Amino acid sequence: MSEPPSLWKKLLRFLGGESPSSAAMRESIAEAIQESERESPALSAQERVMLANLLRFGEIRVQDVMVPRVEIVAAEQSMPLSELVQLFRDAQHSRLPVFRESLDDPTGLVHVKDVLARLEPTDGHFRFAEGTAAGLRRPILFAPPSMRALDLLLKMQATHTHLALVIDEYGGTDGLVSIEDLIEEIVGDIADEHDEEGVRLKADKDGFVADARMDLDDFRRETGIDLACEDEYEDEIDSLGGLVTSLLGRVPQRGEIVAHPGGYEFEVLEADPRRIRSLRIRHPIAK
Repeated sequence: MSEPPSLWKKLLRFLGGESPSSAAMRESIAEAIQESERESPALSAQERVMLANLLRFGEIRVQDVMVPRVEIVAAEQSMPLSELVQLFRDAQHSRLPVFRESLDDPTGLVHVKDVLARLEPTDGHFRFAEGTAAGLRRPILFAPPSMRALDLLLKMQATHTHLALVIDEYGGTDGLVSIEDLIEEIVGDIADEHDEEGVRLKADKDGFVADARMDLDDFRRETGIDLACEDEYEDEIDSLGGLVTSLLGRVPQRGEIVAHPGGYEFEVLEADPRRIRSLRIRHPIAK
């Protein structure tokens, strides 16, 4: 069965910029997605989610997806190659920004494959040739926080550059955006060889350790514990991570403890600036 032609025609016109009103076209596409959900099995649930994410992506700004300055791992340009490769090993990234004296004075980026290419065989062993991060610099993109994420993605594609520093109005570095960060806004989390396999749910001596994406209904079925809160936002909260973020009013940092009205405690085991990744749920302390 073929997909609803009206949906794809509208989507292509929207992406091609042919619509006189992008807001009106976005609303029209959203309605077409909802109609396809009711009337056609041709679009899977995953496809509908990705299309909805694509529509939302047009409204997202760089500041909404960037890794904040305090989370950036970068290399000082005079760093020797032997130290640089250790920095790559610790950061588990393939590209790192390079700076002169501070992150407010960036000079480019360095790719791990350029570092490894400087290995030289010596007496049956390998050592790094003389050099520093400055000698391996590649250009890096700069973007203002208010720039549309879609525009940055297109610029990255056109320049074949996968990393951008977010620069504020005073020329200071605000954050960092990778092309993976942008694509994940459309397709969801992209696991790579460095990502550890998350634990969905397991019991421990204090309660449970769970993947923050676990659905509240699934958690209730597997543990018998109903964590849903009765408030005006209850219908909008589906996951453990969403519940904790709602209780706190922001995305918590690793190590934070968040109290639940039912006496349970959530300990954030792993999180990044945009989402919680894993949690420990502690049972209420008997009084």
